[in-house]
Amino acid sequence: MRGPKPPAVVLPAEVRDELEALARRHGTPQQLALRARIILAAASGRNNCQIACQEGVDVATVRLWRGRWLGLQPMSLADLRVEDRLSDAPRPGRRPEITAEQQCRIVALACEAPSQSGRPISQWTGREIADELVQRGIVERISRRHAARLLKSNGLGCQGVRWAESAAARGRAGAAGR
Repeated sequence: MRGPKPPAVVLPAEVRDELEALARRHGTPQQLALRARIILAAASGRNNCQIACQEGVDVATVRLWRGRWLGLQPMSLADLRVEDRLSDAPRPGRRPEITAEQQCRIVALACEAPSQSGRPISQWTGREIADELVQRGIVERISRRHAARLLKSNGLGCQGVRWAESAAARGRAGAAGR
């Protein structure tokens, strides 16, 4: 027994050409190319199961993108480009409060010796770096744990320069011992 027939996708020639170009272009991210191929196959009259088998994806994926495309179809191309129609929906949750520029400034600070900032310490601690970030106005507020996590995620410990200097010293010592 056959299931319900999926809703038909009708593509104007202009949209079809844009989808075909998007699917063929070498610089297109693979997710967008796959989604373009799904919509083109749906417009050619294939059902969700056939498209899923052809593209090697789950039927739910085909159903999702057919439904999204049909939901956005009433909007004109001037309002929403084809690439935007095939993009991921915004993710739920809170936006990051620390920008990429701020992260770069945090890493740059960690690579400085604490003495350059007038700190009477030989290596950065989470508390010291958090205090310095607020004092310099890089961030409005940050916990010492979050500051330490940011450094760790960028391959630095709270030691900052000290860590980099010790790694360089280990490299020189290893080369001298050979």
